[in-house]
Amino acid sequence: MNKMEKQLLEEIKTCIKENIPDKKIGVAFSGGVDSTLISKICSDMGYDITLLTIGFPASHDILFAKEVNHHLKFSHNILEIESDTFQTISKKVKQTIKTDNLSWNENCIAFFYVSQLAKSLGINIVVTANGIDELFCGYNAYREAISKGEFSVLEVMNSKLDNEIKMMKAVNQIASEFNVRIIQPLLSPTFIEFAKTIPISEKIHNSEDVLRKHIIRKLASDVGVPEISYTKRKKALQYGSKIHKALLKLK
Repeated sequence: MNKMEKQLLEEIKTCIKENIPDKKIGVAFSGGVDSTLISKICSDMGYDITLLTIGFPASHDILFAKEVNHHLKFSHNILEIESDTFQTISKKVKQTIKTDNLSWNENCIAFFYVSQLAKSLGINIVVTANGIDELFCGYNAYREAISKGEFSVLEVMNSKLDNEIKMMKAVNQIASEFNVRIIQPLLSPTFIEFAKTIPISEKIHNSEDVLRKHIIRKLASDVGVPEISYTKRKKALQYGSKIHKALLKLK
């Protein structure tokens, strides 16, 4: 592990310590590099973690999360979304957050189910890895931005961070129905400030870079995240859970 990776690991640990008040936590888990890295670090720090995965039956996230946790062997609970109640819940969520933003609605629906699962297990705090994609160029939009230069990358980053922070407030509005708090330690101001000091070349190489988040993937490898997770390309929650597909069918 090089000096920059060590510093990144220490900053992540500090943000976890400062933002997560309880030792018993759930982790929103898809098996992807971000949620697996957060799970592994929290477990290594002595948190009593339970992985929480949601999705329609046989969805990518459920199958992949199981595959990754076969290596990790953490406590893991899965909630399969039922088609017959999905429409009612998606309408309820939209009425609560009062926006037509499709991504916000999809994420809030997903966290409705995550919160419901957490509540059923007596878990009041769910930790997420939100912030990594924004700060470490996880989205495809960064490929176009990098071809225009670093200033363009920072513009995209700031816009995505602003949207994510606002969206997670809406997510917590949904979670509050279950008396569950969704915490994103990597969206804390101190971590955002630190992550922006990491050179963009450690995050994305060029416009052809389909993997991205390179320093995160290296760190994940170093702390013992399974290879199938840290080499996996990004698949957003709403697609991996099949919520996006189900929501479009309702229109």
